Amino acid sequence: MSASAAIAEGGAIAAAGRDTVLVVDDNPESLHFLIDTIERAGMTVLIATNGQDALELLEHVAPDLILIDAIMPRLDGFDTTRAIKKQPRLADIPVIFMTGLTETEHAVRALEAGGVDYVRKPIAIEELLARMRVHLAAARVSHGGRSALDATGRHLFAVTPGGDLLWATPQVERLLDSLGNVDVLPDAFQAPLGRLLTPGEHPGTSLRFDAGGHTIELVLVGPMRGEEVLVRLNVIREGAEVELLRERYGLTLREAEVLLWISYGKPNGVIGEILGISPRTVNKHLEQVFEKLGVETRAAAAAFAVRTIA
Repeated sequence: MSASAAIAEGGAIAAAGRDTVLVVDDNPESLHFLIDTIERAGMTVLIATNGQDALELLEHVAPDLILIDAIMPRLDGFDTTRAIKKQPRLADIPVIFMTGLTETEHAVRALEAGGVDYVRKPIAIEELLARMRVHLAAARVSHGGRSALDATGRHLFAVTPGGDLLWATPQVERLLDSLGNVDVLPDAFQAPLGRLLTPGEHPGTSLRFDAGGHTIELVLVGPMRGEEVLVRLNVIREGAEVELLRERYGLTLREAEVLLWISYGKPNGVIGEILGISPRTVNKHLEQVFEKLGVETRAAAAAFAVRTIA
């Protein structure tokens, strides 16, 4: 299948809501067997016959799971998977290795390259499908968690201590895509992010800068786990967004301002400083916002704002 045909099929898959599996194998008989097996299980298959074609296809389509042969000419499964895992947009896609190699060191190589699992050839159909379903379910939970962070106004991304992008929630990915590349942070982010990542900076530290016609605010959330540092991103469009919130929910100007800054994750004290009012007054406005929106928590109010201004 050509890359263009695979991409077109990928669009049809998304529309149908079926799981998408990319199979990377240079053996025609193995490909035919896997296509039949996976399609009978209710999934749709994209194929690539070598690692380079797989990487080209992945520039346009992000499948739900990848099955990859360990040993292929030119670019083998290990190097292909390493290349996939370097791209934040693709890094969370589970990769299952298929290998006829029996030595433990090859299984270790597969996992070290970024694979989540491996199956031995000749492949046992029921075992393969069971492993695929487990990893597809786990991937859905992970993606759902990041989408949920978006829905509550928590537009987050994670970087290494050196500033390399590891992952981002969908809303942040859309912004990065509009700025030119979803896989790396734009140049305009580098200096502010470098300051936030300076050892000794405290969670809550924020910086603003302009990028692509937007005013961006980065807020240091803190280390997440291991080498991941969590950062919240806010796009500041204060005037237009306040008016939109005011009209949509019947708020006063001040209530709309408070709601907007709540959606940016600001505590009452900071909102008071921004608006020139006391934290107690902020809380009174917030009580009115809760009543008008019919909610009881800041997170729920923030979700209303995010859905309106996103």
